[in-house]
Amino acid sequence: MSGLFYIRFIARGRHMSFEEKSAWIMGVLAAGAYAVYLAAVLGLAGSMPLTDVPYVAPLLWTVGSSIVLSIVLHILIRSLSAKGAGMKDQRDREIYRFGEHIGQSFVVIGAVAALIMAMAEVNQFWIANAIYLAFVASAILASVAKIVAYRRGFQTW
Repeated sequence: MSGLFYIRFIARGRHMSFEEKSAWIMGVLAAGAYAVYLAAVLGLAGSMPLTDVPYVAPLLWTVGSSIVLSIVLHILIRSLSAKGAGMKDQRDREIYRFGEHIGQSFVVIGAVAALIMAMAEVNQFWIANAIYLAFVASAILASVAKIVAYRRGFQTW
């Protein structure tokens, strides 16, 4: 299991594909941005009730920063990769689709949870945070599924 999380540009005598590097970037950034968001919101919650915390600005800043950092890191790994290394083959496309299908389950769960919360007239703080958590969980799960598929292989149907 520990071999799964052993990050190197060369794994088991092979070069890590651009798509696998991309999955690592997306998973780590999603988790990191959410951790920063939680730290900011919970840090502000020390002096007021959690539902009164101004969460919009930290949410927008962490999401925006994550997007910008993702773009920069993708440009960086593309520029450091060999020429033509960013080309997707059939396996890359199948793994991408496989990971995205798995990750989308959390988007659906988050949407249903937010809909139920809205109908129950729950404070918008909780609705927004449920949606954000669903997006983060979706990104992390999709990234993990892709990394596992690259490292361990997967069964195509």
